[in-house]
Amino acid sequence: YKGWWTGASPDENSLLADSSLALPSTHVLATENGLKFNLDLENSQKTGFFLDQKYNRRAVRQLAQGHRVLDCFCHVGPFGLNAAAGEAEFVRCVDVSQTAIDLARQNAELNGLANRMDFTCANVLEYLPELAGDRSQLKAEGGPFDLIILDPPAFTKTRDKIRSAMRGYKEINAAAMKLLPRGGYLATCSCSHFMTRDLLAQAITEAAHHTNVQLKQIEERQQAPDHPILWGVPESHYLDFFIFQVI
Repeated sequence: YKGWWTGASPDENSLLADSSLALPSTHVLATENGLKFNLDLENSQKTGFFLDQKYNRRAVRQLAQGHRVLDCFCHVGPFGLNAAAGEAEFVRCVDVSQTAIDLARQNAELNGLANRMDFTCANVLEYLPELAGDRSQLKAEGGPFDLIILDPPAFTKTRDKIRSAMRGYKEINAAAMKLLPRGGYLATCSCSHFMTRDLLAQAITEAAHHTNVQLKQIEERQQAPDHPILWGVPESHYLDFFIFQVI
């Protein structure tokens, strides 16, 4: 793990030079929902993969057929790859981390899906307004995105930051809604237990009001069952996931 190694004595260095005693690779190959993922456990966020979204990714796959998909905060590409595997017309993956984008591209190639995907290293909070401001570019690329996925990192990890987190979720959801045509879909979530289900719903409602959009709820979901929600332990319920359609 990063940060554990503070230096080696000469004897330790000689041991490290012995290839038979070398540390194992931090790259592993994992399979989820029938897709293969090359993961970098050392240089990626947290454990390198977010298993709690497994069934939410499957829900997106079931919705994706024929759609142009924008996967925001894509990390190593699991939502985008599930959409492509679900016969999406086209998928664009966006993340601020070049390391994540490189792995997402590798994973698309690993699964034979790269021909219907592209990858952009950008700050999503800046990228979505840029897209909304250049409709001609979207039209030239094949039309608007009609399925947008928002899987941001936690906007707050403390109770005193809830108000600013509410603004963040409202802004990012409003930016996505501005891009969606009528009939388009928004898959959006929060992974902070401080941002409760009701607070997230409030932020989404305010975003819809701000953008003059009417939403129809398609699904409401939580984390996968192997991340159990314990009644009486509110922090164990930390992931809320919605799919909406613009009507």
